[in-house]
Amino acid sequence: MTEGRTDRIATIDIGTNTVLLLVAERTGNGSLRAVEEHATITRLGQGVDETRTLHPDAIARTGACLDAYGAIVKRLGVTHVAVVGTSAMRDARGSEVIAEHIRKTFGVELRVIGGDEEAELTFAGALVGLAEAVPGQELVVFDIGGGSTEVVRGTLDDTGAVRSIGYKKSFDVGSVRLTERHVRSDPPSAGELDAIRAQLHATFSTLAGDVGAHARPAMVPIGIAGTVTTLAAVAMKMETYDATRVHGHHLTTRALRGVVEHLASLPLAVRREVPGLEPKRADVIVAGGLVALALLEHLGAESLVISDRGVRWGLAVALSRSAATL
Repeated sequence: MTEGRTDRIATIDIGTNTVLLLVAERTGNGSLRAVEEHATITRLGQGVDETRTLHPDAIARTGACLDAYGAIVKRLGVTHVAVVGTSAMRDARGSEVIAEHIRKTFGVELRVIGGDEEAELTFAGALVGLAEAVPGQELVVFDIGGGSTEVVRGTLDDTGAVRSIGYKKSFDVGSVRLTERHVRSDPPSAGELDAIRAQLHATFSTLAGDVGAHARPAMVPIGIAGTVTTLAAVAMKMETYDATRVHGHHLTTRALRGVVEHLASLPLAVRREVPGLEPKRADVIVAGGLVALALLEHLGAESLVISDRGVRWGLAVALSRSAATL
């Protein structure tokens, strides 16, 4: 970008459960400032674990969301747009309908990114706004999505850019996938919860050694995405979600376990009324919470730091740098 310009960029992350929009611009010191952010639960991954095909209703919900985001992007005078799809679009047929919708609405191509790239964008984005406290320190970031969970270990340089990635992996466990696979009762039965825990234990059985957690017992992982931000909001009894309070919040494993166990004991209708919990997320939040607890257990962590940022922010950093050279 040339001096004096305030070009705005927009990034859209189409996830299994939620579609996220970030509109941002560069500040005087070169950092990114959010102009607007939106999150819409469209449940694109509805039935994908069983059918491997995007459901027509899910495609329609996602299309309506993209139309709304298109209007926002136009209103805010955005000059550069990037759109990525993640787990559900990797796993299912039917993504070409959404790709064409994006082409017509935003004039750009959808990129369906692999798990490794998603992990890298997760890492870079999660630490925006947190990086100044941790340059050079090795960090573990995890992102619990609807269809998959990404775990990445790496370091940042003094500018907040990714210096190195030592480990990255995408696991096929997420809040929607596990709920559809295991939960039939309301509230979930003890057997259903145990089945989820057993699958997670098997999935993450080698994680501590792979990540090197045993050699870094003081390392506090950073959790991102709607599952952990929602659980933090519930723990804080937040009637109205406030990203500035959630971003950087420390949550102990003990407090997290208490929240998850409480939510698991409630019928869905009651769970939807819990302060801090978006009603559309209520049916999958328990499974998502169990993923978070399993990760912390296998990493040997007694707490985590919550990040309100993630793939959309990592993508924005890359897009902003690219736009600056144009």
